[in-house]
Amino acid sequence: YTKMASCVFVTFVVCALFASSALADNTPLVIWHGMGDSCCNPLSMGSIKRMVEKLVPGIYVKSLMIGSNIIEDTENGFLLNTNDQINIACKQIASDPKLANGYHAMGFSQGGQFLRAVAQRCPNPPMLNLISVGGQHQGVYGFPHCPGDNSTLCDYVRKLLNIGAYVSFVQSFLVQAEYWHDPLNEEEYKNASVFLADINQERTVNQTYKTNLMKLKKFVLVMFSQDTMVEPKESEWFGFYKPGSGTELQKLQDTTLYTEDRLGLKEMDKAGKLVFLTSDTDHLQFTREWFTKNLIPFIKD
Repeated sequence: YTKMASCVFVTFVVCALFASSALADNTPLVIWHGMGDSCCNPLSMGSIKRMVEKLVPGIYVKSLMIGSNIIEDTENGFLLNTNDQINIACKQIASDPKLANGYHAMGFSQGGQFLRAVAQRCPNPPMLNLISVGGQHQGVYGFPHCPGDNSTLCDYVRKLLNIGAYVSFVQSFLVQAEYWHDPLNEEEYKNASVFLADINQERTVNQTYKTNLMKLKKFVLVMFSQDTMVEPKESEWFGFYKPGSGTELQKLQDTTLYTEDRLGLKEMDKAGKLVFLTSDTDHLQFTREWFTKNLIPFIKD
């Protein structure tokens, strides 16, 4: 009886050790919220964090906060130079020992292109899978709806964009201007954009950006087919208006970014690293079932 009890106890301990090891082996996840949101809003990023933790037991989820509190984090999504935000995010990620062996990343709306910039500029620790949920990778040419509860900030952003998105003082701090892409003024965009034109290799090809992005195992791009916030919604798949037109669209595969493979997307596409997904809803209005079916497989190892 004593020997049998000992065997049962040893078996239990071994199983427990294997179980805890399996939980610890789950790749961590870094998430970045969108415009008008914050790291810890219980109805958005807080809810996403809890859902992922429930669906992937034992996973470590880090929700990036750009600022010392939630209010600053929300305001900085409008008014802190994007390049400064990327630097802050890179430092937070690099200083977190739980991310040292690599992590998956999921960006919501503008957080999608921000995390792509992290992948291109800060390869250590390594980002493994990047999931962009409604990110505007070719920028926007319109500001139809502004999310969040701060109508004053939204009105301020609209006024500044109307003054001139490419005016240097506007480019210096207004986040949405820094990924404003005017297809009727391509040269001005390429020369004046302090963020998007840089990460999209518009002025020159930075081989380091290309090499780092191509290190991703998977780059998942989610487009919302009923999107009323992003203009054009095709930007979520790297599509955009044809140069010189504000109405005629072209898909990623027809852009010079792809045909000249300035960022490595063509090679990644041929290698099966690019994943194009659609949610038949408005911006970020996915269901739990859709999220579980389509995105969790890229988080769960």
